[in-house]
Amino acid sequence: MHKVAIVGRPNVGKSSLFNRLIGRREAVVADFPGVTRDVKEHVMLYENHRIVLMDTGGLWSGDEWEQHIRDKAEMAIHDAKCVVFVLDPRDGLNTADYEVAEWLRKIGKPVIVVANKMDSVKHDDVFTAELWALGFDEPVPISAEHARGLDELMRRVLEHLPEDDEDYPEIAPIRISLIGRPNVGKSSLLNAITGSDRVIVSDIPGTTRDSIDIEWNFAGQRFILVDTAGIRKRPDTSIEEFSMMRSESSIANSDIIWLVVNAGEIGDHELKLANMAYDSGKPVVIVVNKWDLVPDAELKRTERMLDEKLAHLHFAPRVYTSALNDYGIHDMLAEAIKLYEKWQRRIPTGELNKWLDVWQIKQATPNFKGKPLKMMYITQAETAPPTFVIFCNKEDFVTRAYENFLQNRIREDLDLAGIPVRIVWKERGSFKSKSERIEAQKKKARQED
Repeated sequence: MHKVAIVGRPNVGKSSLFNRLIGRREAVVADFPGVTRDVKEHVMLYENHRIVLMDTGGLWSGDEWEQHIRDKAEMAIHDAKCVVFVLDPRDGLNTADYEVAEWLRKIGKPVIVVANKMDSVKHDDVFTAELWALGFDEPVPISAEHARGLDELMRRVLEHLPEDDEDYPEIAPIRISLIGRPNVGKSSLLNAITGSDRVIVSDIPGTTRDSIDIEWNFAGQRFILVDTAGIRKRPDTSIEEFSMMRSESSIANSDIIWLVVNAGEIGDHELKLANMAYDSGKPVVIVVNKWDLVPDAELKRTERMLDEKLAHLHFAPRVYTSALNDYGIHDMLAEAIKLYEKWQRRIPTGELNKWLDVWQIKQATPNFKGKPLKMMYITQAETAPPTFVIFCNKEDFVTRAYENFLQNRIREDLDLAGIPVRIVWKERGSFKSKSERIEAQKKKARQED
């Protein structure tokens, strides 16, 4: 795959163009500058080419992030076959545009100048004439918002790309999202895993504003590591609110979740995030970061606190890490591989029913006024997460405690340790669950009304 970088000063429409080319709203877009800070990547298909398109932050922004953004953009351009230099020529060129152009000339990569926000062809000559002064080839007038001129842009891009005849591995990547409160060390961990400064790290909470996807290989397995924006209890701004929505979307689209917590700061917010991770049905690895900062005398007490606060995730594996000295980094990836394989497992029905008999002997079923719960049959309906259907005599006899017992037995006896397990109950002679029957009764009542 060949890389193409999109660069330009802030608020010229780089992220809008990125979203338009990949065909989905992947990058955060707003009407004010400085939203994109890290480099966001996505694979797009065009004709016979697979292209890694890279959206970079606004260059020469004049704010505190300027140098960080420029460093990340230069790292992206280093591996790129060509650069798409986006400008908004409606107000003429400004100092930042000339600075970016001079910077690109020093880097020496092929540059395609793009005049964005050109909604009408009658304005092309008027607004693009000045762009020749930058010293590059003929500008390409486009409108990312209205999808105008994109074919011509891609034709110019393909001139700089060799034929795409590489063989790509068929191994599906494992998609892992790092979630946690702001400033807990997610970006530092990701940089430690990849061995590079791929993501901006700062002591300022909220540095990461959008979910950043990074492809990585470990032990022959492909990964897509997703650094999400820190999830606050209450977003302070509209951009934080949208960033939080994107983080929640990343959780829904992931295979594995790394819940990153600060070893010295476990509170109700971590409990909320743990609930969000558990409800997603995805395997969770609890990553206790900054473990090197916990005094030796406090290690046992901190572990007990984790046990208490995250009791409902007692089955989730726990990894103790330090992004500063790379401690525990490989353990995170090794646990992810093991959980992913278990998450996809399917248990034969015959084996399940043998264990069902054992479980009923090991723990007596609930009994209501002399009428016990009877479980006749079990089968696995789905994987990812493993979902089991149990046919019984009376669904209302099932207690929360007994269902928890069965979930623990399934994890321990069927080699599904660390995996969230779901159980669906159906009464004998009925192929509808309790919720389905209630909905059918409501529908019938509406029809009678």
